[in-house]
Amino acid sequence: MTVTRKALIAGADEEHIGDALAAQGVETVRIDGLATRASMDEAGLADADLLVLTDVSDATAISVAKERNPHVKVVIYARESLPEFARGQADLAVDPALLGPDVVAEELA
Repeated sequence: MTVTRKALIAGADEEHIGDALAAQGVETVRIDGLATRASMDEAGLADADLLVLTDVSDATAISVAKERNPHVKVVIYARESLPEFARGQADLAVDPALLGPDVVAEELA
């Protein structure tokens, strides 16, 4: 039996991590605008396996996501550094300059 993972993608996704995850068979849902409680709930946070933030300005969404779905893995895929207050809450932070989206997606799928 194949298990389909679900990932919410928040941010502009200029590096195309969402496309790379979809190519790996991961169901992807894009969050338009800021990742807020309402937008994440609407996108299906309750049954998501991954929350991928491509913009560190959405870092406040991490604690909200973890509160709403304690099992969600939060991945930061951005060139900027994550703010200090959010560093301990993210499960993985990857700089796209170091690892391309296909490599990261393969590991997350």
